[in-house]
Amino acid sequence: MATLAAAAARQAATLSRFSSPRTSAQASSLIHRRGLAGAADHHGSPKVNCWTDPMSPSKWKEEHFVIVSLTGWGLAIYGGYSFFTRGKGKKEEKLVEAAN
Repeated sequence: MATLAAAAARQAATLSRFSSPRTSAQASSLIHRRGLAGAADHHGSPKVNCWTDPMSPSKWKEEHFVIVSLTGWGLAIYGGYSFFTRGKGKKEEKLVEAAN
């Protein structure tokens, strides 16, 4: 019986909350505010494309910095691999031809 009375009291409170007239102060508090979504607010220097100012990576956009960094690492790894493995495949081919 107590739970039925509690449920009825909650329903009455909910209905009175929705049906009461709002003042302008209460209505303004219901307006959604975009708290931290200010993408247009720049803090610090504006970011530029990597080809606009190639000598200062601190001013680049983050995605351009990532692309340039990964490309540089890829070229360094490929260059090191090709430097240390050059000529190995040619020696094996010459040995095979000499055996025949």
